[in-house]
Amino acid sequence: MLSAKSLFQEILDNDESFRLFCSIAAGGESQGGWENARIAALVPESERALAPKITRHGADEDKHGRIFNALLKKRGLEPLPVPPETNYTMLLEKRGIGLAHEKLKSDEPLTVQDIVTYLAHSRVTEQRASEQMELLRRHFADHPDIGRAVKMISGDEDNHLAYCHEELLRFAAQGHGRAIQRTLRECALAEIRIYRDVSLAVMDHMGRVLGWPRAKAAVLAAGIHAVYAWERLAGWRRMVSLRMPERRDALGGPAASAPEFA
Repeated sequence: MLSAKSLFQEILDNDESFRLFCSIAAGGESQGGWENARIAALVPESERALAPKITRHGADEDKHGRIFNALLKKRGLEPLPVPPETNYTMLLEKRGIGLAHEKLKSDEPLTVQDIVTYLAHSRVTEQRASEQMELLRRHFADHPDIGRAVKMISGDEDNHLAYCHEELLRFAAQGHGRAIQRTLRECALAEIRIYRDVSLAVMDHMGRVLGWPRAKAAVLAAGIHAVYAWERLAGWRRMVSLRMPERRDALGGPAASAPEFA
């Protein structure tokens, strides 16, 4: 019987599929680290108090990239180039979600609206990351090889999501509520399409590496399309709601160091 746990266990048990999984994950985290570092450097003067939290966000993402690379090294594996069709962060940027890289590469300070856009984009993508890592934590928190990494990254993603909620509510109280809701909806509807496309591409690559029969690949593809249909109908709404989190000031301190993998 196919399940999320059995599927990931199959990926974990094979060196080449695990190599692909960690390479894709490390690439996305490193890209997020760079984006947050640039945003922190370009924060407008009126929002400079937010810069340390954005820096912490970026440091966490960099740390996650190092963790995935360390998991590869532990098994004597080298990272793979990330197939473009599986590059979630690049595809979001190409779709115009978040802040354009051309803007981040310049030295022109960002506007308050840019910061609102960044936070709305992060609120949507961190929802996805938090849910994915919670799934892995539920099934693999005690795994001898990846358990510590899964628990640390999952906790960080929960912190990132809490931070986005809190900061967006602060901006909403300052009069940006309509812009926030409009941006959240646009981001969520675009993200669910990109997530579907990336999921199909990743499963296609995994299927070739693991030699899945055509019937198994078809069942997995149908499942991905079913998730998208639910998200398109109603599931996207979970990505646009805002509530004050239990974890207040979740990014108020320094990033925790990555665990060592012997």
